[in-house]
Amino acid sequence: MRVVIIGASFAGVAAALETRKRHPNARIVLLEKQTTLAYIPNGLHLHWRNEIEDLNKARFITEEQLVESSIDYYLGANVEKINTTQKIVVYNYLEKAEQITYDKLVIAAGSKQLSEKIKGSAQESVLKYKRYEEAQAALTKVNESQHVTIIGGGQVGVEAADLLTRQQKKVTIIESMDYVMFKYLDKDMIQPIQQAISDSGIDLKLGETVSTIESKTNHKVTVNYGEEFVTSDAVIMSVNVRPHLPFLDAHINLHIDQTIAVDRYLRTSVKDVFAVGDCIQLSGPDKDNIYIPLINNAVRTGIVAATNLNKPEIAFKGSLRTIGTKIFGHYIASTGMTESDSVFSNKTVKSSRQKIRLTSLPSTETAIVKWVYDAKTHVVLGAQLISTANILEKVNTLALAIQTKQTIEDLQQTDYFFHPSYTQMIATTNLVSWMGEGLFDDEN
Repeated sequence: MRVVIIGASFAGVAAALETRKRHPNARIVLLEKQTTLAYIPNGLHLHWRNEIEDLNKARFITEEQLVESSIDYYLGANVEKINTTQKIVVYNYLEKAEQITYDKLVIAAGSKQLSEKIKGSAQESVLKYKRYEEAQAALTKVNESQHVTIIGGGQVGVEAADLLTRQQKKVTIIESMDYVMFKYLDKDMIQPIQQAISDSGIDLKLGETVSTIESKTNHKVTVNYGEEFVTSDAVIMSVNVRPHLPFLDAHINLHIDQTIAVDRYLRTSVKDVFAVGDCIQLSGPDKDNIYIPLINNAVRTGIVAATNLNKPEIAFKGSLRTIGTKIFGHYIASTGMTESDSVFSNKTVKSSRQKIRLTSLPSTETAIVKWVYDAKTHVVLGAQLISTANILEKVNTLALAIQTKQTIEDLQQTDYFFHPSYTQMIATTNLVSWMGEGLFDDEN
């Protein structure tokens, strides 16, 4: 069996490794458009944090590891079209037209930072750094800049703002919503971050939509929003990524947002063709299909597609949109439905917000935890955490609780170890009304 995988980022590599595990005699071929392998998309942030000395260190797998797994790979292989009737992939490699046949095809082509609504966003002066070559160019430009404008106040944009501020850069953030990171945290939970953004001197422009970006002759860039504009040395595009799949043939069905339509086994509308990662929509926190381009989803979908190559064995369980990061001195994490999301749901929800001491020691730090749960059944639907202490791993426990449909009462009874140096009498992820300094219920 020959398995061809288009794309060698997280989803493609995960699919290749799982295929090798399950099919020891298969020939596995990875076709990667980029000339470098396995670059971590936020590698530039790792460099700015001084966690890696150069961008080449931002790799999640090496070429040697692929060779050890007997996986063939071609870097700089730009897929131009696929013929699903004849089972042929046509690609350009080393400036020559090549083609390869397949028995099974996995489309893991990833995504690009695109914005069709912002005129001028595709020009080179607008920095994007999801890919290695882009990150190298962005690093050089930012180093030369004193004032940087960031379009988009999501996780990537806010992380960039924090790191650039530490470099003594003047930073402007333009966000169309009325608070930052709205996909992951509710407005009441994000307030410490927004206060820290303000205190750092960042010019935060909320509720503003960018219309055009213009390059000036003096190497400055002007961003126009509403009736206003800001001119800076560099602009970072931090809006949502989108799939870019010009090579698909007409037999593969797409959604209106141009993601590939798949079933719960990640099969497309064409036999023996699968799609994974940033190419597809996923079942979201409320079982609605939405676009959730996160690395953890890419890896899991790659594994599931490889499992189902010959027959449907395991259905993909969906995504809770679980994230965690550290920004402006605070650790924040989120999983599942937010209170803001619930207005689009057919569920009636309640939320509880609790401030909890992290250990039994008098000098311990605290965390704010917010639970969102079904008002009728008490099944936990979402959770958010914020603290100046590192509480990021705790969101994994809460994600598991949501995935296994635990109730608030179940959380009260969850069995955790106790040690006064490391835990409170009841763990942070136990919702108990008499713990902490306060419990605030808010019905929607």
